[in-house]
Amino acid sequence: MGPDRPTRLYEENEMSAQTDTAGSVTTVYKVSGMSCGHCEGAVSGEISEIAGVSSVKAVASSGEVTVVSAAPLDEEAVRSAVDEAGFELVGKA
Repeated sequence: MGPDRPTRLYEENEMSAQTDTAGSVTTVYKVSGMSCGHCEGAVSGEISEIAGVSSVKAVASSGEVTVVSAAPLDEEAVRSAVDEAGFELVGKA
């Protein structure tokens, strides 16, 4: 089984990672003003209501919000959602 086995495992893992994200778009946004878990939840909750969004992860310490969606999102829709949560969208990270 020698040296070929790790390569095959790597290729299988790489293919499954591509399959998991097939047909989706991941975008990272910068949001100012988040300072705690409640802030993260508020931003995530509002953005998750945008049509096509399948996953949102907000991190207060970095100010980054990672959004996975079926297609690229309208930045104004994201800005409006972040504003509704009480924060400011700086732009894409």
